Amino acid sequence: MKTLFTTFISAVVLSALVGCGGTAAKNESTDSDSTSAFVSPLHVSGTALLNAAGDTMVLNGPSLGWHCNWGRFYNEGTVRALKENWGANITRAAIGAHPSGDCVNGYSLDSVNAVNLAMKVIDAAIANDMYIICDWHSHDNTLEDAKKFFTVITEKYGDTPNILYEIWNEPLDIPWQEIKTYAEEVIPVIRKNAPNAVVIVGTPKWDQDVDIAAEDPVDAPNLLYSLHYYAGTHKDWNREKAQKALDAGLPLIISECGSMDHTGDGPIDYESWQQWMDFADRNNISVLMWDIADKNETCSMISASASDNGLEWKEEDLKEWAKLARKTVGERNSRYSK
Repeated sequence: MKTLFTTFISAVVLSALVGCGGTAAKNESTDSDSTSAFVSPLHVSGTALLNAAGDTMVLNGPSLGWHCNWGRFYNEGTVRALKENWGANITRAAIGAHPSGDCVNGYSLDSVNAVNLAMKVIDAAIANDMYIICDWHSHDNTLEDAKKFFTVITEKYGDTPNILYEIWNEPLDIPWQEIKTYAEEVIPVIRKNAPNAVVIVGTPKWDQDVDIAAEDPVDAPNLLYSLHYYAGTHKDWNREKAQKALDAGLPLIISECGSMDHTGDGPIDYESWQQWMDFADRNNISVLMWDIADKNETCSMISASASDNGLEWKEEDLKEWAKLARKTVGERNSRYSK
């Protein structure tokens, strides 16, 4: 897979939990105790994601890119544009845990910036009545930093129904038992302050081996398991693994995907993309598409000359992949909202 991968918090608490000096900026958009009156709490039953009324929820939207490289898009205007102009009902804050490839910063080097940007877009999602995945965007086992990060986030937002917590974006070629043990340590940290939150658990080999996770799932409620794919590379064999996991009762979410090769570059494979969407439709799976970024590569949806504020984007600021993603988001959310 793609390898490029302030309630008020006192300065003392933030320093102890976040490290790296400085204090988080006070919430600009909403009062710290605010929750959305229009976003229903979610829960998992069987393989389905449901709202409080028991209706199946299928969420669709683009993921923001790594916060440490594309933090310029982590603002209320962009989140609002994704809802109003793209029809999205969810986005994803990809909070880089550590340097990776050409992402040279991250929580491990500047935790205050990571927390501030996460809170900025969480507040924006709340203000715009959207769901948001708070994604610990890591390829390595960074257990202790993950615990610190999710402690800070859940201390502020534990009662907020808008947030799903993705605890390990894409484990590399790591045994499922190690990933499971990691999850069993991080989930209680989240559930201490957010007891009913939906938590997304990573799976081996860049979230491809969901069938292996299905053989020995984590013993906890309200879990989804991440399935990632890039349509130019991952085809029938990957869908077969996913179907096997679903048949075994493992609830899935496609928390990251693309229409191109696994490198994030190359041509769009429209045929394979449609096959994946048909699979997601048959199984009522939510889909997050990678990513709101401006790098010179196919998967980065936005032109480098575009405004930081998504409300100011012109049609020519959107790359081919952005237009396909926007079309898919709008069609799926229109269909599932009926």
